[in-house]
Amino acid sequence: MLGTEASHDLDRLQVLIDVSATGTSGYQARDWLREHRCLDVGLADHRRVLATLSFSDDSSTADRLLDALRGWRSAAACFEPPAPICLPSPRDLQLDSVQLPRDAFFGATEMVAASRAGGRIAAEQITPYPPGVPAVVPGERLTPAVIDYLRSGLSAGMVLPDATDSTLEHIRVVA
Repeated sequence: MLGTEASHDLDRLQVLIDVSATGTSGYQARDWLREHRCLDVGLADHRRVLATLSFSDDSSTADRLLDALRGWRSAAACFEPPAPICLPSPRDLQLDSVQLPRDAFFGATEMVAASRAGGRIAAEQITPYPPGVPAVVPGERLTPAVIDYLRSGLSAGMVLPDATDSTLEHIRVVA
């Protein structure tokens, strides 16, 4: 269990469920499953949830997952429409690196309103989870498209574990 492949060996079956056709979000499904069925999914995003089954699961735990999903689907008919996410094109997600990350992170910084951060150089990393890949790295020039994506995602239920301001009202930038 301590080898390099331990996680793979234990988490043998990952079930990715696209919920977008239901008119709800993966964030809404995740929250409902946790609150009403005490069931945590591994990941959730604006359109999917990921359930993981391992060698310790059996037909009873698989049945519990299916029952929870059926319950969520029935309840989802009464959900408010999910908050929209301003998802930019892959090209617009690519920020220009204009300063070394260490210089931006350890240099003089200031907090500015997110609405004024476009064009500024990021002094912090901001990583939407999932997928856990940074959208912003220190030293990159922020764009309104990426800021809108992160702020709208946060409003919809996205997790941003490393932002200096967890509300993303302000962003740490190079002074």
